[in-house]
Amino acid sequence: MHPQLQRIFDEAENRYLQTNELNNLGQYVGSLPKRLDTYRTLRNSELSILQEVATQLQAEMPQEPIEALERSIKNALVSLRYCTMGMLLDDATFLEERLLIWLRHTARPCGNPAIDTVLCRLLNQQLAQTLTATQIGLLKPMLTLAEAELTMPVTNSLAP
Repeated sequence: MHPQLQRIFDEAENRYLQTNELNNLGQYVGSLPKRLDTYRTLRNSELSILQEVATQLQAEMPQEPIEALERSIKNALVSLRYCTMGMLLDDATFLEERLLIWLRHTARPCGNPAIDTVLCRLLNQQLAQTLTATQIGLLKPMLTLAEAELTMPVTNSLAP
């Protein structure tokens, strides 16, 4: 759940909600049906989306080892699932705490930013074919955060 809303509920015994807090809660609840629909669509379409992305990725990058492509696809799968949950919860901190830290410390050092850049482009194309513009709008903020981590070049912190 969105952190601001969580704080509101945690303080329920102390006071009633202010107008702006009620408005935030109303926006959250009002957008929930659209976010649920988007979540269900992605859950039900995940296999076909990622299969198409994998096929196109291999066609565009035949020189890359299969293992490197598979690793990037697995990272994209995990990222998409976390982005989808972050979108459902409307909570970017969920993404930061669960996905982005993992990407920074585990996936990115072993990843290939060139592959990930192409993969993200292909994934966005497939998502645009699967989701409505409204659904893309709900998911895009989370995807943008994950893509930034996935495609960031790996730097050697030991270099002078």
